[in-house]
Amino acid sequence: MDTKEAQKNHFSSILTRFHAGYFRISLSLCSQALLWKTLSEPSDDIHKIRNIFRMLPSTAFILLWSLALFALISLSLLYFLRFLFHFDMVKREFLHHVGVNYLYAPWISWLMLLQATPFFKHEGVCFLILWWIFIVPILALDIKIYGQWITKGKRFLSGVANPTSQLSVIGNLVGARAAAEMGWNESALLLFAIGMSHYLVLFVTLYQRLPGSSSIPAMLRPVFFLFLAAPSMASLAWDSIYGKFDSSSKMLFFLSIFLFLSLVSRPALFKRSMRKFNVSWWAYSFPLTIMAMASTKYAQEMKNTASHILMLFLSALSVIVSLVLMIFTALNSNSLLPCDADDSMHCNSKNQRSSIV
Repeated sequence: MDTKEAQKNHFSSILTRFHAGYFRISLSLCSQALLWKTLSEPSDDIHKIRNIFRMLPSTAFILLWSLALFALISLSLLYFLRFLFHFDMVKREFLHHVGVNYLYAPWISWLMLLQATPFFKHEGVCFLILWWIFIVPILALDIKIYGQWITKGKRFLSGVANPTSQLSVIGNLVGARAAAEMGWNESALLLFAIGMSHYLVLFVTLYQRLPGSSSIPAMLRPVFFLFLAAPSMASLAWDSIYGKFDSSSKMLFFLSIFLFLSLVSRPALFKRSMRKFNVSWWAYSFPLTIMAMASTKYAQEMKNTASHILMLFLSALSVIVSLVLMIFTALNSNSLLPCDADDSMHCNSKNQRSSIV
């Protein structure tokens, strides 16, 4: 009886410490699956560097897709159990200006995994039904978050805006790309317009309110890499809507490259966050992978050696970062759910401060 009670308490402890921020893992794995599919797709690009990726065995892609599916189902089940047994904590997360942004993450992950699926066509009924299932929660969160921005004004937005707010934009853009692949261009344009209009407001707000690294807790500074993901995803979404990686897509891709160089040129900003493993490290992988996907479309459009070298570099970097993170996660699995100060928003201790991002 004591053993059962101890196991019950341990499981309950896991649920209380688990939070939507752990969906960073599924974001990374699902985006990797989509990247591999993009690289292996047939195209009119016959450059020899591109042919390297077409040699990848299909079995490897299916295994990666299955791993991403397993991780996403596991995380979704854990969060569903948290919803059932600790609804008050989920409600508190929903009302938190950072926690609510991570509620986009599972739906973004499902949409990317749906686009990467090797089992049915994007024009099929199954794809359409699943798209609606995954896009409705995103639209509901849009109404909640963007409605607050509109009704409460600039002062409210300046107080709550943070790098994780870009997940709300990314959710709309991923949904737009999926709709465009079904041929639903009007729906895709709707989601793209919602996402980009708020991205412009958010981008300016973040530039104005971030005076330096002191505004972000040291452990959570990898979240700055989300600055790369939004313009990269926008370039991919517009490519799917317009049917070509045109000047608009290129400008958005170049913006993500500039932001990437701006971040990597300041390694001291991330030094303290790398001293001890934390799930926030997974914030590096997803933006790099989305940027690598955009680079594949850019290389396909340009068809020159320089663009293909850039594609090869970014794709290899995203794969290496994801592999390293998987290894670190496996090695630190016992301490993956700590109740530390930086994640205190999701813990019960009254003495711990709330995290900023």
